[in-house]
Amino acid sequence: MNLARPKTLATLLMTAGLVTAAITLPTATAATPAGSTAGCGKQTAPTGDYSLVSGGLTRAYRLHVPAKYKATKTYPLIVVFHGRGKTGAQTEAFSDLSKLDAVVAYPNGVLGDENKQAWQGAPYAADGVDDVKFTSDLLDALEAQYCVDTRAIYATGKSNGAGFTGILACQLADRIAAIAPVAGAFYQQGKRCKPSRPVPVLDIHGTGDTTIPYDGDGERDLPSVQTWVRDWSVRDHCDSDPRVSQLGDDVLITKYKGCKADVVHVAVTDGGHSWPGSDAASGPGYVTQTFEAHELIGAFFAAHKLRT
Repeated sequence: MNLARPKTLATLLMTAGLVTAAITLPTATAATPAGSTAGCGKQTAPTGDYSLVSGGLTRAYRLHVPAKYKATKTYPLIVVFHGRGKTGAQTEAFSDLSKLDAVVAYPNGVLGDENKQAWQGAPYAADGVDDVKFTSDLLDALEAQYCVDTRAIYATGKSNGAGFTGILACQLADRIAAIAPVAGAFYQQGKRCKPSRPVPVLDIHGTGDTTIPYDGDGERDLPSVQTWVRDWSVRDHCDSDPRVSQLGDDVLITKYKGCKADVVHVAVTDGGHSWPGSDAASGPGYVTQTFEAHELIGAFFAAHKLRT
């Protein structure tokens, strides 16, 4: 296992294979290129709160539209899933993902155990709710209204929402170009994950997370984070010996080699159940300021489009 020591975020991104030059965030592309949707050319609704009906339920979501949005250009679409008991609006506030030049949707889960909003796949989620279908319906609605690049649709989130992105990668790999879970709760599903193609994965997790322990929790059917990442390295046909690099004093980044789709794991030493680069509002425990998660996620997404 090789150990390198990059000194800046840009170097970290290049070392990890996320970008080939300096930091590059998602940007709009030229008028009506490949991957454009029916929403191109339409007058769009602004940033705000919206709803749609899916599975017989009215589902709410918050939507961020770039300030300089142009309906003649395609934009990446990022769907962000909140943690248990939280909301899309709360996640937008601490994540800074709306700073990216992308259409960003922050949907809300359905009330489950303890009257807390949650996502499919967790033991406390509402029974019978198909959040995969809801996500697909949400993508359909946004593609019909906004000029989206269908090759650049991504999923990220925190905790329970981050865990749900793993389910989306298993079941919606034909639409989701890449995922980037943060502090993910990857409850074992009891069925095999068989994505239709290799899916790029960027995983971020604190080693001191006491809510979703880094080493897993057998009583809650939570695998260790490293096991979950290694499982994706197998699905994505990576070599077994990854490269490890270091940023500052508290970040280790593991990049698997020889993959058909990139698998990268960022471990924050002693990091809590929090969003890197944010403040204490993102969750309990230590919050690293060595890097900002939205920048790292944005760069990873920009480097990975769905191949058509």
